[in-house]
Amino acid sequence: MANAAVLEELNKIFCEVFDDDQIRIFREMTAKDIAGWDSLNHINLIVAVEKRFDIKFTTREIMTYENVGQFADAVEEKLLKSGRTPDLIRR
Repeated sequence: MANAAVLEELNKIFCEVFDDDQIRIFREMTAKDIAGWDSLNHINLIVAVEKRFDIKFTTREIMTYENVGQFADAVEEKLLKSGRTPDLIRR
């Protein structure tokens, strides 16, 4: 399960991508929970996350995530596989 540092950074990215500082992500959140989460903003979100965490997702991976929690777990897993701990994310 993704730790607080990953979720906090993801929340910041969601706020930026969707231009809404009131967004508070939660593990069960899906595109239906955020106004404006369309296919273009989905791509923008993925690109922003990849850039922020210096990771890459395949199309196949992206299509398997059913909610924000699964996406956050995947971010953390990629960080760990690259030898970085989530609490030491580059700033």
